[in-house]
Amino acid sequence: MRHPRSLGPIALLLGLELALCRGQATSQYCGPQGQAERLHFTRLGKGRWLDLQARPPGSLDPLYRMVRGFLDMVQLNPFPEGLVRVALNEPSSVRTSDVVRYEAGYVVCAVIASLFLLIVPTVGVCFCCCRCRRRCGGRVKVEHKSMACERGSLMTFLLLITLLLLTGVICAFITNQRTHDEVGPGVRAVPGMLNSLQGLVSDVPQELKAVAEQFSIPQNRVLEELDAVGVNLGSTIHTQLRGTVYPVLASLQRVGQDLQISLDHLQLLNSSTVYLQGQQEPLGSSLRDHRHKLRYLLQDAQCQGCASALSHSQLLELGANFSQVPSVKSVLQKLKGVPEANFSNMVQKDNSTFNTLPVLTAMETANIVQELKEEVAQIPEEVRTLSEGFPGSEAADRWRQALAQAENSSRPYLHMIQRYERYRWIAGYVLSSVILLVVICNFLGLSLGLWGISAREDSGHTEAKGEAGAQFLMAGVGLSFLFSGPFILLIFATFLLGGNIQTLVCRSWENQELYQFADTPGNLPPSVNLSHLLGLKKDVSILSAYQQCKEGAALWKVLQLNGSYDPEKHLGINKYTAKLQEQVENFNVDMKDLDLLNAAAKRDLEAFRSSGIERIDYPSFLTQVQKPVVKVDILKLVKELEKLGQAQTESALGQQLKQEAQALRALYQEKILPQQTHVVTLNRSVRALSASASNLQLVVSETLVNASSWKTELPIWAHWILKNESECFLNREMAYFIQYVNWARETVTEHIATCQPLSGALDNSRVILCDLIANPWNAFWFCLAWCTFLLIPSIIFAIKTTKHFRPIRKRLSSTSSEETQLFHIPRVTSLKL
Repeated sequence: MRHPRSLGPIALLLGLELALCRGQATSQYCGPQGQAERLHFTRLGKGRWLDLQARPPGSLDPLYRMVRGFLDMVQLNPFPEGLVRVALNEPSSVRTSDVVRYEAGYVVCAVIASLFLLIVPTVGVCFCCCRCRRRCGGRVKVEHKSMACERGSLMTFLLLITLLLLTGVICAFITNQRTHDEVGPGVRAVPGMLNSLQGLVSDVPQELKAVAEQFSIPQNRVLEELDAVGVNLGSTIHTQLRGTVYPVLASLQRVGQDLQISLDHLQLLNSSTVYLQGQQEPLGSSLRDHRHKLRYLLQDAQCQGCASALSHSQLLELGANFSQVPSVKSVLQKLKGVPEANFSNMVQKDNSTFNTLPVLTAMETANIVQELKEEVAQIPEEVRTLSEGFPGSEAADRWRQALAQAENSSRPYLHMIQRYERYRWIAGYVLSSVILLVVICNFLGLSLGLWGISAREDSGHTEAKGEAGAQFLMAGVGLSFLFSGPFILLIFATFLLGGNIQTLVCRSWENQELYQFADTPGNLPPSVNLSHLLGLKKDVSILSAYQQCKEGAALWKVLQLNGSYDPEKHLGINKYTAKLQEQVENFNVDMKDLDLLNAAAKRDLEAFRSSGIERIDYPSFLTQVQKPVVKVDILKLVKELEKLGQAQTESALGQQLKQEAQALRALYQEKILPQQTHVVTLNRSVRALSASASNLQLVVSETLVNASSWKTELPIWAHWILKNESECFLNREMAYFIQYVNWARETVTEHIATCQPLSGALDNSRVILCDLIANPWNAFWFCLAWCTFLLIPSIIFAIKTTKHFRPIRKRLSSTSSEETQLFHIPRVTSLKL
């Protein structure tokens, strides 16, 4: 139960505010409700507005910079303006020699890849044939002094190469997944950008017309408030009055609620006390019976381990004595029939009376309202002609058709890119996994080989560990030879595509050479020329348009239409609003009496004040409810008896203990648990009443004293603030039109007639293609190429290291290798001789 707050300070605050209002009636003050509400206009042009994308800095940036530096060395030629011009205008006239000359760096890389593809698998086949004849990858023939140094050097170099391979393959996995994650969203963003560009010019006249139609929103809002001016003006007056009236009414409602809650707790206290007093004697009798029976069973000489349970059973007696608590029937008798009044309905009625103020204002200002409505219902001529002055609408269809065709033709290619990207992603994972297997084989081979070498000091050791290490190294060699071809093919394919995108497109895009190329006459086909698409008399520079759009220029400025359209002259409505201000006059209203506290409520409060609820002996109740119903934990005793019953060797005694446990459990469920529930209810009610009774009595007394003061002062306060609130009402209506003008100006200049989608689409396309896709794409093939070319030294050092892991010729080993057997035969022959 919450504590009721005192109403005395509220009455004092009311008196101070009334005095201030009388002395400051001429100064205007508009509270929060005096401010115009925010109007919600339809969002126009936002569908074409593009949010700029950017790649946040990441841990792979150094790798990306390394790859771009490598590509800059591969492709030293500048942007091939002539070659691209011929490819765009006459694709059949492109000469292969020109392409080869420009792609000289890639041709050199292609030659290197071809040599790798030819030499490495060939060497692998030869090595395989040599191994089949047992002539390659054998063992060290004779142990010599420098063998340990040679072996350590080989193992160190192989370990370093393996670590480099591991670093490269981890980067390959990361960049392969990063590429796959970025291609899908990047491809899906293309249709959205094209759709946004379609509306750049074609939708402007329709959206300007929609802006003009949005004038009906503030217009209808003002007409609506003028239709119910009492409601609208009353809302602002409420802002001044409700700071006092609403807390007073809320406090009255809380007093009624607290009164009802106190009565409910008092009734629960009485009913719980009666119940507990009536159940104590039967429960005490049952506890005594069980205590005597358990004493008999647990004191039996055959009862094993029963001492603890016996001591617990002695506590089977009542803990609390509710016959010692006082009766509250006399207090309930004084409160009989309370509450007579419905405080909630009373407060609701007071609110309704308070809200009649707007109705009276509407009746007394009907003539003024009608004149204002006639003025507001007219749409300013400037706003109505907002869309008629915008030029360039004849180019809308051509622009839309060109971009729609571009979107439709791009969709199959976008789906194809996504499909082939998935194949590339799978192939990249497979080949990267193969390199990871080579790394694992090298690590296992080095570990087992080193273990085998360290075990050679033991005269009884076998060469199995060293042989296993050698086999793992040779497995890595076999995988390297086997997959070298697919490695170099995938690397060159992704390198050729990603490298050309970086050097031919991204590099020239970033330094704006592409824009300069597009602006040069004759470079682009007429079908993709911006001025041709828009049907403009003057050519529009794409570079200049891009820079202006990036700076937030308006569309008519970029299209060089400044002299033919000015949106500001269509948004000037000062003459319109001036007529409304001239017709505002003072409002007059009478506030009806507010009967804040009716007779029934007063009788309820008087009865509660004289009931004596605060004089109840609550500590006596608290003393008993803090005691347990039974001194011992019944459920704990039941579990203990059940365990004793199972542990007894005497089955009859054990069965009796189990039966007594069941009886106690039933007693707990039937009698003890309900009493505990009532004790909890009693405890809650006692604590609630003891905490709130005294304070509630004070609040009730103050409410009775202050009721007459509220009834007199509130109407006086409303009269003094009426003039101030009428001015606030007018300001609010004007603010609606100001909101429209500001919204229309922002929408026209920044959303509808803005060329932001052009610069945004170009920037986002570059970020998606170059930063989000090309960077991880190129980093992937770079890491894979790094690992692939490191396989060559890995193969060489693995083969050489393998010889040191296998048994040495001079060590007589029990292994079944062919070289050991060949070594044994001559010795046997010599012995025979």
